[in-house]
Amino acid sequence: MKEPQVSVGIMTEREINFLPEGNYSCNGAAVSGLQTATLIAGKIYWNNGLHEELIFTPALESDSFELKDVTIGVNFHWERKEDQRFLGALKLVAVPSGITAINLLPVEKYLESVISSEMSATASPELLKAHAVISRSWLLAQMNKTKEMEANRTTQVSCIRTPDELIRWYDREDHELFDVCADDHCQRYQGITRISTQKAIDAVTATRATVLLSDGKICDARFSKSCGGAVEEFQNCWEDKKHTYLQKISDSEHPERLPDLTDEAEAEKWIRSAPAAFCNTTAKQILSQVLNNYDQETTDFYRWKVEYTTDELSQLIRERSGIDFGTLIDLIPVQRGTSGRLTKLKIVGSKRTLIIGKELEIRRTLSPSHLYSSAFVVDKIAADSEKGENEKFILTGAGWGHGVGLCQIGAAVMSEKGYTYDQILLHYYIGATLSKRY
Repeated sequence: MKEPQVSVGIMTEREINFLPEGNYSCNGAAVSGLQTATLIAGKIYWNNGLHEELIFTPALESDSFELKDVTIGVNFHWERKEDQRFLGALKLVAVPSGITAINLLPVEKYLESVISSEMSATASPELLKAHAVISRSWLLAQMNKTKEMEANRTTQVSCIRTPDELIRWYDREDHELFDVCADDHCQRYQGITRISTQKAIDAVTATRATVLLSDGKICDARFSKSCGGAVEEFQNCWEDKKHTYLQKISDSEHPERLPDLTDEAEAEKWIRSAPAAFCNTTAKQILSQVLNNYDQETTDFYRWKVEYTTDELSQLIRERSGIDFGTLIDLIPVQRGTSGRLTKLKIVGSKRTLIIGKELEIRRTLSPSHLYSSAFVVDKIAADSEKGENEKFILTGAGWGHGVGLCQIGAAVMSEKGYTYDQILLHYYIGATLSKRY
């Protein structure tokens, strides 16, 4: 098997501006200078013609192109636009909402950028090697899954709606035109905008073609920023499929020592405390290995608090869900996963009551961007007229992200403690093995 190519969706806009650097061509003609492609009548208007799609191909592996005004951190508190540069080919496809820009390049070059984007240049070699393996495994597993779905002519159901429940999850199957997107929805990828660090390149080279295997298949190796001390299981965040290598564990030297966090009383005790765990750290030299500058704008992630007045939260839920619940009366935990993350939450309003899930749907509904995680407990505080304080809801939570698979901050701590990259991987992916695929 030779090294595969990956297609990465970068952006969709009604107008795309890009600058080829090096020898690019399209339809056999050389392309140079700043280019503009505009959506007109449902097609791409470029070079005085209308097109369904275009591919701009480089002559050399070192050729690159710059895309203008790429949005990064979509829907997160640090969302912003920046110009980004990419190796490989640029594909433009007309879609109803605009023009989708897709980067086509070899998997290992893609990984050099992902590791540089997901990890800091200060990260330890063992942490970088571990991340190279899981990023490669996750990517190839998704590509294989797409091929299987196409061969079997199946589609992925990701929403279950009844009069009483709305259960929805978000996975990379949301992408039909490309393998993965460039944002945190898949893996953070910013091309060569930030020069790939030599450490990242070395980590990808040292682990070239190496993946995690379980039962002969490449592992769907998920990861998040901070598990909050307890690793979640796959089926509680995405489709109802249990992976033996994505089990509940304590993120500690004693992974088996985890209370039953599906129990409401145990989950509340866990979330309101701060148990010892690899990812329970405030050490800046460790956090800087995982968190880029804009991620470091987030400081309290192992345990955190968010406060809303009842009016604020009622309006927010209406805006984010598109459902008018009326005035919020209560938020009631219905079901929790193995890390204490809520997978079902009942929203009780003066006009309507509805159970929502899974974890990301809950996080999106209760925040202008995303709550750090769905592992939270709710306190409803009565109004105090003497102090001039309105009724409010306080959410006290644990962790940052879905918590499935490798915990990036926990893995950074493990590497500082002297764990090797394979030991780190086998802590988070139970019973998996390492193997080269090409």
